[in-house]
Amino acid sequence: MNQDINTPALRIGDIPLRHGLMLAPLAGVSDHPFRAICRRFGAEYTVSEMVSAQSLCYERMSKKASVGEHSRTAPLACVHKDDVPMAVQLFGRDPVFLSEAAKMIEDGSYAGCRSQAAPAAIDLNMGCPVPKIVGNGEGSALLKNPTLAGALVRAVKAAVRIPVTVKIRIGWDDDSVNAVEMAKILEDSGADAICVHGRTRTQMYRPGVNLEQIAAVKAAVRIPVIGNGDIYTAADALHMKKVTGCDGWMIARGAMGNPWLFSELRAALNGTPYIPPTLTERLTLAREHMTRMMEEKGEKVGFAESKKQVAWYIHGISGAAAARGKLMSATTTEEALQILNALTENSRP
Repeated sequence: MNQDINTPALRIGDIPLRHGLMLAPLAGVSDHPFRAICRRFGAEYTVSEMVSAQSLCYERMSKKASVGEHSRTAPLACVHKDDVPMAVQLFGRDPVFLSEAAKMIEDGSYAGCRSQAAPAAIDLNMGCPVPKIVGNGEGSALLKNPTLAGALVRAVKAAVRIPVTVKIRIGWDDDSVNAVEMAKILEDSGADAICVHGRTRTQMYRPGVNLEQIAAVKAAVRIPVIGNGDIYTAADALHMKKVTGCDGWMIARGAMGNPWLFSELRAALNGTPYIPPTLTERLTLAREHMTRMMEEKGEKVGFAESKKQVAWYIHGISGAAAARGKLMSATTTEEALQILNALTENSRP
């Protein structure tokens, strides 16, 4: 399957995406080190971890947050130079908070801002299934209130100059699948693109995505439609494209521990050979990932958060289960590196 170099798969505003390869927003995962690594292996566009619009607005009122102290929200919205193009994802249900937060992110005026570049877009989260989010009427709870969802898009569109995109699920549950209705309302309200995760909220992350609903959304709107859900191989992505006609892909859990998935899919689209990473390459990148997280977040926080990332890199390697248990119990960087080194030695022929 050869992608015409002169015909971008899609555009977000005036940004052309050659293949439509996008890294999905992943809470607690898609931080700057992970985004940078995925970009290296072929992700053309990334999205931040989700940012609370209300928290961003409240932190601006705090004197401590205004100088960057004790701000938990600002780092999530930070756009680094090597992130471009990158969207910042907001969640919330109040048009005032969302529009104000979007404007602050666009012009870099929020408390504790350390952004080195402007975001490519504001992405609105209408798909998060986590109970504490939906319990506040946010995330995928908005699937039950399409009128409010449309109002939120209109408010943010009126507040910013950059594109506004939306990520949704296909419905709340099997009895209320309304992705097409939602997509039409969001498009009419000004959304520039829609990403559809082919699951309902009640399905959470259980296996199986509804490609027919993604296809129905694609057929119902004129704006770009991005497919999301259960993309672990290039074959998965190409099958989704064949069934749905989606303009691009947002790759989520499939990239965790396997950022080479972007390279694999790019090779498939270009009709070129793909050579999977060797064991040494996988473990070398795992070490690098850990190091980058500690450099950026401090050794204590970076090490604690990086252990789950490293555990994904070793999935499927002989002896990985035992190594993963030891890794999660490790208390020092040296101990973690010893575990990885031992895994390398034990896996050699």
